[in-house]
Amino acid sequence: MDQISIYLETILSIHGLSKRYGRIQAVNNLSIEIKKGQVFGILGPNGSGKTTTLSTVLSLVSADTGSFEWFGNPPCKENLKRIGSVIESPNFFPYLTAFQNLQIVAQIRGIQENKIDEVLQATALYDRRNSYFRTFSFGMKQRLAVASALLGDPDVMILDEPTNGLDPQGIAGIREIILAVAAKGITIILASHLLDEVQKICSHVAVLNKGNLLFSGKVSDVLVVSDSFELASHNIPELVKILSLHPKFDRVEENTETVVAHFKEHVNPGELNSFFFEKGMTLSHLCERKRTLEQHFLELLAENQHDQTA
Repeated sequence: MDQISIYLETILSIHGLSKRYGRIQAVNNLSIEIKKGQVFGILGPNGSGKTTTLSTVLSLVSADTGSFEWFGNPPCKENLKRIGSVIESPNFFPYLTAFQNLQIVAQIRGIQENKIDEVLQATALYDRRNSYFRTFSFGMKQRLAVASALLGDPDVMILDEPTNGLDPQGIAGIREIILAVAAKGITIILASHLLDEVQKICSHVAVLNKGNLLFSGKVSDVLVVSDSFELASHNIPELVKILSLHPKFDRVEENTETVVAHFKEHVNPGELNSFFFEKGMTLSHLCERKRTLEQHFLELLAENQHDQTA
């Protein structure tokens, strides 16, 4: 199988998944497809349905309607063995060492103990392998949970808010581990409400709000979308006049020496420069303002809120 075929292999397909808890619609008709090799972020505020979605595809929660498939097949025990997950807070025996805790996990799951040192090294815990779990910081406990999930050589890692409650150093440590795991070809499914972390770690993202899917696609596609440019010329009033003639023009913010031009759709910088040149104006300054994931996220939430109240 060539590299392109491997990448296009579907790992998880979710079809019209819905789950309600009383009056709360936790997940609403959700459909997502995740391919092999992706670092897929499920992004949304608290209560958006992230944990319910992950718990459902791990067969910890039953959906009301809809279905999902792992590796092209309906969920079964054999498929779940190919998945490593960290869904809840780390739960190990406090008076046992890191190595001893992983020994128990390995015995329960029928895994050779020679894997323990390997996963401790992968999570930067090897030097503390003989330290008691109760002496670990919260970040170290999180890393031990990731080590436990890695024990079975999984094809997929599912992580629910892995950096929640960590300090900046702990967040950076978990981020490095996730990227190292992904570099081995393991598909990562990561739920988070931290936009900055999703932007730094994930290749793809699905945005949820109140159980509804607002967006799904490549993170890079979000980041390259530009709807504004900073412009300048020797004649600002004339620049604004010409700008208003552009078919995709939306609005302009005027400053003393520059203007910020907003467009209804994506505009190529070269095309914009040519447009002014054809109108007889040479721009002295043209700077593309790329939209951040945070800006896109907030726009999606605002649109969703408007749709619900309309």
